[in-house]
Amino acid sequence: MLIGYARVSTQDQNPDLQIDALKALNCEKIYHETASGAQRDRPELINALNYIRKGDTLVVWKLDRLARSLKQLIETVEELDGRGIALRSITEAIDTSTAGGKLVFHIFGALAEFERGIIRERTMSGLESARKRGRLGGRPPSLSEKQKEAIEILLKNSQGTVADIAKQYNTSVATIYRYFPKGRSGFI
Repeated sequence: MLIGYARVSTQDQNPDLQIDALKALNCEKIYHETASGAQRDRPELINALNYIRKGDTLVVWKLDRLARSLKQLIETVEELDGRGIALRSITEAIDTSTAGGKLVFHIFGALAEFERGIIRERTMSGLESARKRGRLGGRPPSLSEKQKEAIEILLKNSQGTVADIAKQYNTSVATIYRYFPKGRSGFI
């Protein structure tokens, strides 16, 4: 039995293309929902996985409709395989019920992991290169050294509340406490 699963990420998106393709393959039951792929708890996917039985095939329009990350996808396929259930992706032409389909799936998985590794290495090299040139990553400080000194004087002399001081320097109370965790009491 072919069981279809379709997913769109937002209400603005339309699952009709996916559903039409699943119907064209004669899926006997189709589950569809609107949910982020990063979201682990997807009720219709859970319903499909609970419904599907050994010997069935879960059919998706595209692999990214089933899982957001490679790790999540591989875990799902391994779970299905352990239950005797195949996965078929229409656009990638993958069918894990065949030896060739399993091979292609694992090659895709290895290539995606390799690509992530290269991106990670490139990012780390770029950050290291920037550090060697004296550039630091992250946001610039919210307050300059002069502002911090002036705020410290105000806190020591009890001139206004922390909220007043924050407003005066166009920042938040949380920023003041980030630089001066004890607030005014740190200077008493």
